Amino acid sequence: MTSSSRKIMHAFVSKFRWVMLVSGALTCTMFYAAIAPVASQRSNFGYAIDDPLAQILVRNWGVLVGLIGLMLIYGAFNEAHRRLALLVGGASKLAFIAMVLTFGQGLLVFQVGTAVLIDSIMVVLFAVYLLATLRRTDGTPAVV
Repeated sequence: MTSSSRKIMHAFVSKFRWVMLVSGALTCTMFYAAIAPVASQRSNFGYAIDDPLAQILVRNWGVLVGLIGLMLIYGAFNEAHRRLALLVGGASKLAFIAMVLTFGQGLLVFQVGTAVLIDSIMVVLFAVYLLATLRRTDGTPAVV
């Protein structure tokens, strides 16, 4: 790795808290689904299922995704837990992306398409940070 590449990577890692804060805040917007599940479904997917089971599942989904957002915000301020927050957040986002691309390609024209794009960018940024901060058991950087 060249000197300029190291400088860029150091700047990326040192400012990564801001990536986590923005990502966490955007992810926390899913708390909206817990408050207004029908409106959330309509804005995200173009239509809504409005029965008692859907109300429970969508509200629960909103809470769980919102908690992932809070975990990312927590990780931004607590470096000791940052890797865990990024791994859980990244895994959750990858699962969401895979499900939409597998089962809901027709929904990409709605707001969920924007979410897939933004989540994909976040996953790449998370992976770059995780790789850039890998350490060997002796504490030296694993990625040179």
